Amino acid sequence: MDARDPFTLNSKTFTPAYLALAESGELQQRADVAIASLESCKTCPRGCGTNRLNGYSGTCKIKRYAVVSSAFPHMGEEDCLRGWQGSGTIFFSQCSLRCVFCQNVDISQTTAGNETTAAQLAKIMLGLQRKGCHNINLVTPDHVVPQILEALVLAVQDGLRMPIVYNTSGYTSLKALAWLDGVVDIYMPDYKMADPQNAKRYLQAKDYPSVAARAIQEMHRQAGDLKLDEHGLAKRGVLVRHLVMPADVADTHKLMQTLSEISPNIYLNIMRQYHPAAKVNADKYAEINRRVTAEEMAQTYQIAEQAGLWRFDQRN
Repeated sequence: MDARDPFTLNSKTFTPAYLALAESGELQQRADVAIASLESCKTCPRGCGTNRLNGYSGTCKIKRYAVVSSAFPHMGEEDCLRGWQGSGTIFFSQCSLRCVFCQNVDISQTTAGNETTAAQLAKIMLGLQRKGCHNINLVTPDHVVPQILEALVLAVQDGLRMPIVYNTSGYTSLKALAWLDGVVDIYMPDYKMADPQNAKRYLQAKDYPSVAARAIQEMHRQAGDLKLDEHGLAKRGVLVRHLVMPADVADTHKLMQTLSEISPNIYLNIMRQYHPAAKVNADKYAEINRRVTAEEMAQTYQIAEQAGLWRFDQRN
């Protein structure tokens, strides 16, 4: 490992970002403020104002406690996250988006799973650490940031020392990101599409492009370019995922240009896994009722490179 390389970080000197906040008491203070805000919840960009603290559910359909669908060492993530013992993945039910093509619709658009108290969520985190996972990977977390902070306080007290991965659709509020500043080590946002009308049609969120661009910019301000240790494991920074879709409904040129303006050193996973799912069929959303072609994949890489991006995950 070259110590002069700005994209490397020594595992022996790395400490998770949240430990300093926990030691100062700031983590507890943020958790208290975030939980209190559930009385008129504006955690996600929907800002519905529902009193989740008293057991009501708003747009996200989640009440006072997060619902965990599953938690396990995930071997299907990027190599820099899964390593050789897995990424400690916690899947939260429901999502602040309603993508018509969602590949995980059974989790993201249902409340399948168990309501989980802060103590129970902390126990899940610690259990994944004991299994030897390389990080705690919070999937679809945008609507349960207060509950995550509440649990993290307890987990740190009981010995959690793992990097936190915030695995998000990109539809993340600046309010939530302010709570997470100095807490999250690795931000992993999707950047789905840059056209507002397509975002309205396919994500049910016309403001997604502007929200996601601001969110990724703030994530990068907090965590910087992705840094790997001497074993190739991600330790801190931003990793952006982009799922290539048929017919360029993502407006790829604009999307890649925006990322390049945030940082030309953004670590980017250009994903080819799209397939018709959820509400997509020959009658509904026929224009995206197919897999992407090799040509579309090649064009996406070309557009990214032309925008000045160069750090690509190579698994796909």
